[in-house]
Amino acid sequence: MAGATDDALHAAVDGSALGNPGPAGWAWYIDEDRWAAGGWPRATNNQGELQAVSELLRATAHLDRPLHILCDSQYVINAVTSWLPGWKRRGWKKADGKPVLNREQLQEIDAAMAGRDVTFEWVKGHNDHELNEAADLRARAAATAFQRGEPVPAGPGLGDRPDAGAGREPGGPSSDGQPGAGPEAPRPRSQVVTCTLEAGEADEIVRRARDRGVRPQEELARLIRAGMSALYT
Repeated sequence: MAGATDDALHAAVDGSALGNPGPAGWAWYIDEDRWAAGGWPRATNNQGELQAVSELLRATAHLDRPLHILCDSQYVINAVTSWLPGWKRRGWKKADGKPVLNREQLQEIDAAMAGRDVTFEWVKGHNDHELNEAADLRARAAATAFQRGEPVPAGPGLGDRPDAGAGREPGGPSSDGQPGAGPEAPRPRSQVVTCTLEAGEADEIVRRARDRGVRPQEELARLIRAGMSALYT
């Protein structure tokens, strides 16, 4: 777990689960203009932590600079930096022969880190670390939104620029939330939506996603598209 270089982009990740498993959220945070969050109706805290890492790697894949990830989960740091090679050699089995938990998420992270300069640093949770506290707040807000059936505060991502600074491109929201003077910002290619499912329905989606080797949200998106195609065409 090497230290960060001077030009590294620092970001904190965190996960939250209300019940563990229960309504869960993930978040990554760089600064007030660069953060993202999401979650599921039912997942574990570790799944939230892993998803935060995966989403951060995905969001920063185009940046040509090192990435330094601040994380308060020893499980995530050990899994990604120490245990992965052995798990892969054993066909994703632990030393006791049992299957590795959260395999799909770990495989995504492993693939996303290939060829990149990524370092991890453990930080103590709930210890007034600015970036960690910001990520924790947003992960818990996402989990709470799923618990209440409310829209998830998904965040701005990295903004319009590949590596946005403290401000925004002309045309984006100004500091008071009003439109800027430039051209209208492009409509995002995707939107985060939430829905409430019965526990059996959610479990079935998770099972089918596991069988297909995809994330549950990808399986749900596939189901929605299939339903829209059948109903609206």
